[in-house]
Parts: sequence; structure tokens; C-alpha cells
Amino acid sequence: MPSATTDRSAPPTRDPAAAPPRGARANPWLTLIAVAFGLFMVGLDGSVVSIANPEIGRDLGASTSDLQWVTNSYLLALAAALILGGKLGDRFGRRTFYLIGVAGFTAASVAIGLTGSIEGVIAFRAVQGFFGALLMPNTLGMLRAVFPPRKFGMAVGIWAMVSSVSTALGPIVGGLLVQHVDWESVFYINAPIGVLALVFSVLVLPQTRNRAAADEKFDIVGVVLLAVGLLAVVFGVVKGESWGWTSGGTLGAIAAGVVIVLVFGWYETRVASPLLPMRLFRNRALTIGTFVTALNFFVLLGVIFFVMLYLQSVRGFTPVEAGVRTLPLSLASVVASPLGAALTGRFGPRLTMPLGMALQAVACFVMLSWGADSSYATMWPPFIALGLGVGMVMSSSSDAIVGNAPVKDGGVAGGLQATALQIGGALGTSVLVSLISSRVGSTLTGELTAAGVPAAAAAGLNEARDAVAMGVAPVSDDMPAQLRSAVVEGSHQAFMNGVHTSVLVAGALCVIGALVAVIGVRRTSEQPAA
Repeated sequence: MPSATTDRSAPPTRDPAAAPPRGARANPWLTLIAVAFGLFMVGLDGSVVSIANPEIGRDLGASTSDLQWVTNSYLLALAAALILGGKLGDRFGRRTFYLIGVAGFTAASVAIGLTGSIEGVIAFRAVQGFFGALLMPNTLGMLRAVFPPRKFGMAVGIWAMVSSVSTALGPIVGGLLVQHVDWESVFYINAPIGVLALVFSVLVLPQTRNRAAADEKFDIVGVVLLAVGLLAVVFGVVKGESWGWTSGGTLGAIAAGVVIVLVFGWYETRVASPLLPMRLFRNRALTIGTFVTALNFFVLLGVIFFVMLYLQSVRGFTPVEAGVRTLPLSLASVVASPLGAALTGRFGPRLTMPLGMALQAVACFVMLSWGADSSYATMWPPFIALGLGVGMVMSSSSDAIVGNAPVKDGGVAGGLQATALQIGGALGTSVLVSLISSRVGSTLTGELTAAGVPAAAAAGLNEARDAVAMGVAPVSDDMPAQLRSAVVEGSHQAFMNGVHTSVLVAGALCVIGALVAVIGVRRTSEQPAA
């Protein structure tokens, strides 16, 4: 079977018309620093918006549906264009499209703060997602092209650390900015980061590309099929919570997307210059790495979403206080990413992928002990286990995907990895929140009654199950103190029932991911073809 190790078969490929890189452009570590700026900006923006949404809604008079689209428009544009962004970089220059992505993402961020309407915010979030799709895959594509194989694993470890930390820091940074400045500052912060990234990148990044691709016919049909298929799948997933997972709209959108993606895969095997070469999936480590990457962010973003609800709505912490309490997760991922890269370099992803998944499973199962009034001593251990697991899987699965792709397909492989990451994150947030909502709906009346709420009042409060699924107890100032206390107790217990169901499912999926990695990934001496 194909190898689980990295490709050592070809040197970096650059534009033949360009002079060989000299000085700063010849230093791969400066390339890593340059792409880290852009990666940090996109990762931070992906999670910081959840904190800003309530203020956006109040300031712009946005509905709950509008706020969902603030997130969903970004996710849809990002997921639809990631592989295209990697392909464009491979063909026309990864440095070029990375710089275009940084510039566009920065400009769209400033436009969001200036627009003054919820429609403008939604539109420019989609623009952000598109330029993020040009930026992200070319970060890994450039690293694949400039680092020698023996150092590529460590570079990916640092890349994974930046990605994990920026995502985990989002709630803290967002909380500080929203609480002490305004919601617009959540987007304006990208301006100085983006300008710094542009200036530094122009000075140090070498141009790399797939020289053979210049004479190839561009796969327009593949671009359209993949974009439409991924749009339909992600749209169905993000609307599943509000439409219902068994509704005709949800099932129809997801089914249509899956069929179109399958048609895309069939079509790609029949064109001379495919957008996504299906031969990449002959490598078992790459295929499993793609699956585990999706599962990794399914757990990370899904768990972070309801943990922030728990800390703020149930425990009553401010956004900043809640963010600070998740710092162990960020710090653990800082340690785990380079550690995972080092272990992957020595033992291969067959060790580190299942180990990371096992740590995440442990974190989820420990969360089963959480209650509405649990002490922080019960919270930080699973945060550390989750951070260690996420960081280790990020570095090992990225190495398995991009490291097993030929150098010429580095951008496409980076796009594949980023697409798996985004779809996994969208699925995690939607599915785990949907599980919480379903469990709250089935247990709320019983928990309210058990807490001392009269049966008639408990039945009436069942209509507030959507609020309870977000951790909010449906109380009012005119309620008697005893009734108010009972409603809070019963509502929070119903929410915790939902959390327990979600972490049980997430933990079981992590166990499955660990088993797939152990059974499916082999370490051999074969190398992928260039």
C-alpha cells in the first residue's frame, strides 16, 4: 500500500523564468513566519465572530437568522473555493495568490466594520471567505515547496500550532474587543495584521509553482462541479439545525451535494488536467489524514461552541472570563503541535493520529462528569487533553496529506486539507448543537418538574426550549424567587443533558477515528510519485 511517509522525490519547483531565490527568499523559515501571519489572521477570524454576534445583532437590528448567515456566508464561500485556491497557486504562483488572499481578506475585514448594515456584513463575510480560500491552501503549498523533507514535519507542526492557537484565542480576543471597544474592532484588528503580513511576505516569500501546469487546460467544469457540490453539502449542514435534520430541505441539499461531488470525482478521472487529481487518494495515509482532519475540527469547533455557551450562559462568566478559562486548551495545543510533528517525523502518523484522537476522546468522556455548578477543577483537565489531541492531530494529519502529495500538487493538497477542516468544523458546530437542542426538547419539561416547577408552568416553558438549548434559562423579573430558582435549575440541567449527549457522540467518533488511523495507516519505504 502507499506510504504514510513524506515525499522525498522532487525538489521545490519554481517559475523557470524566475531567478533562483537569494538572501531572505532562500530561507524557508522566513517563509514559515510570513505564511503564519496570514494563517493567524484567518484562524482568529473564524472563531472570534461568535463572540461578536450578539453585539452585531443589537447594533444592526439583525435577526437570529441574519446572525447565522454572518457565519454561514463565510463558511460557504471558504469551503467552495479552497481547492480552487490551491490549484490557482500551483499553476500561476503560490506567492501571488497568497498575497492576493491576504490583501483581499484584509480589505473585506475593514469593509465589514464600515458597512453599517447587516446585509453588508453578510456580503463582505462571503468576500472574506473567498479570499481566505486563496490564502489558506497556499500556506501549506509554499511550505511543501521550500522545506526539505527532513524538516517539513517540524514546519507543519509550527503551522498547526499557529492554526490551533489562533482558533482557540478567538473567544479571548473577541471578548476583550467587544467588551472594551466595539464589535467592529473584531474585524478592524485584521488591518494591522494584514498589512504586516503583506509587507513581510513581499520581502521574503519566493515564487513557487507547478511548471508543467502552465501548458495545461484549466478544468472549468471541475471548478463548477466542486463548488456547487460543496456549497450544497455545507448549506444543508448549516441549515440542518433550523430546518430539522430529517426535513426535505436538509436531506435534499445534502443528498444533491453528495451526488454532485461524486459526479465531480468521476469527471476528474476522465480529464487530462483535473482540478483535484484523484490519484492523490491512492495514498492511504493521505486519504485517512483527510478524514481525521475533518473529524479533528468537528470535535474542536463543536466543543468550543457549547463550552462557551456553558461558561457564559450557565456559569455566568463574561466573554473575557470565559475565554481566559479556556487558555489551557490554547497552551496545550502550543506544546502538542511541535511535539506531534517531532513524533510524526520519528514514528509516522500511525502513532500520532490515533494518539491525538484518543486524547480528544478522553477529554469528551471526562466532560460527562460536568454539571451546572461544576468547579473549574473539573474543567481544565479535559481542556488540556483536548488541546493536546487537537494539536497532535493537526500536525500529523497535515503531514500525512501535504507530505504525501507530490510537490507539484502542494497547493491542491493544502486546499484538500483546508476543505476537510472547514467542512468538519461546520458539521461539528451544527451536529453537536442539534444534538443539544434535541435532548433539551425531550427532557426540559421533566427537568423543570423535578426542580419544583408546577406541571402546567413547566409545559408552558417548553416553548422556550430553543433558548434553553443555548444555555439561557427562560426567567422573568416578575417570577417569584422560588419559581425563578426552580426554572433556572431545571433549564440548566436540561442543557447539561444535551451537553452530555453531544460529548458522548463526539467521544465515540474520536474512538472511531483513532481505530481507523491505527488500522488504515501503514509506514512503508515507498514514496509517492512526483
